[in-house]
Amino acid sequence: MPGYRKLGRNSAHRKAMLRNLVTDLFREERISTTDTRAKEARREAEKLITLAKRGDLHARRQVLSYIYDESVVTKLFEEIGPRYADRNGGYTRILKLGPRRGDAAEMVFLELV
Repeated sequence: MPGYRKLGRNSAHRKAMLRNLVTDLFREERISTTDTRAKEARREAEKLITLAKRGDLHARRQVLSYIYDESVVTKLFEEIGPRYADRNGGYTRILKLGPRRGDAAEMVFLELV
């Protein structure tokens, strides 16, 4: 059993989808998505915020290898990282919204605390 959810996609599609979710989360600070996608995106987002708290050049380059939008990386290092300087993990929150109308998938808000 793998240590992650496959989300019904091949590895390249899954990685691209999670990368886009995390990028949008940092840009908007709150996104609406399905429960399982949010739980996977949260894992990646927490790691990137921890790197942003470090704030050195190596950490920035590691984040840039995951998030391609430089304006989002700048926001992550200048606003989001320092905001959580005194917090040890738990940077995101999942709020349940109820089932989606089309297929009854559980919808949630994934937001920064």
